[in-house]
Amino acid sequence: MDLGVFMPTGKRGYMLSAAAPENIPTWDLNRAVLQAAERHGFGFALSMVKYRGFGGPSGFWDVALEPFALISALAAVTSRIRLISTAASLAMPPAVVARMAATMDQVAPGRIGINVVTGWAKAEYDQMGLWPGEAHYERRYDTLAEYVQVMRDLWATGRCDLQGEFFRMTDCVLEPRPQHPVPIVVAGSSDKGLDFAAKHADFNFCSAPDGVNDPGACGVPVQRLRAAAAKHGRDVKALLWVTVIAAETDDAAMAKWDAYRAGIDMVAIGNRTGQAAADAKNTDTTSTAFRHRGKEVAPVGGMKLIGSYATIAASMDRLAAIPDLAGVMLAFDDYLPAIEAFGERVIPLMRSR
Repeated sequence: MDLGVFMPTGKRGYMLSAAAPENIPTWDLNRAVLQAAERHGFGFALSMVKYRGFGGPSGFWDVALEPFALISALAAVTSRIRLISTAASLAMPPAVVARMAATMDQVAPGRIGINVVTGWAKAEYDQMGLWPGEAHYERRYDTLAEYVQVMRDLWATGRCDLQGEFFRMTDCVLEPRPQHPVPIVVAGSSDKGLDFAAKHADFNFCSAPDGVNDPGACGVPVQRLRAAAAKHGRDVKALLWVTVIAAETDDAAMAKWDAYRAGIDMVAIGNRTGQAAADAKNTDTTSTAFRHRGKEVAPVGGMKLIGSYATIAASMDRLAAIPDLAGVMLAFDDYLPAIEAFGERVIPLMRSR
């Protein structure tokens, strides 16, 4: 099982809580986190994209870095770790992203991947005049299929003439092409999302169920992906996203979690819920689950591993035992000290490492 880090690209990381560390996204913070991850043997890192945060007392994601600029710079100060940048399909033409990836492949040969997202938050794109209308909710994966085809054609042959419904290429060219494969990463969990991943992706972030210290429950979405990929005769690697809150003792870690829960930002959650509600038929966790978290008491969804360093190590070993799980991407509460502690205190206790 490969280890990855969900880079602190947005303010507060992934905790919708005014009590959580701010994790103001800066170049210095992201460089230090990524270099620590590489030093401790992590295999990959992903930088998300966000053009508008959700406000509230926590200012959740109101400060955010642009992932391609960030990853390109980080590529130059690392030597081994794989780097995945997120492409917002509504904001970045696929031929432009294909060229950016080819350029980045020269900076970090064989270490670049592209995470493609459909864009579900209308306010994020409407502010820039890029929202294509309500029909996008129904057709977003159809659009993304053509988006990926344009990039793959250009990477493979240096030319694309796709005359699709959403993208029309006329003798579109790309040189230089990347000299190494550029994997496509997605995070589909709905029926449409899984089918897209099965047909077009190399890696898919499976939906880790909401829970605390129950890594065994993560096996079901992994096998769901495997079944979907098998129908199309493809091998799509399964990834999970997990949040880690660690301390010297189980009680100390749980006390931190209780504090984050007490400071939950219901305003930001309400803003996110309201935006997600516009896409009533979407069942991907990145939007639909948000609609059901308006009354939640947890500041972050998905699987949370909370406990002492030994407890976290044991939970990570349980994740490693899940069949067909290729990797786990970790988010942390207080990023820099937390990833250093994970590398120094947790990894040495993991039998799977």
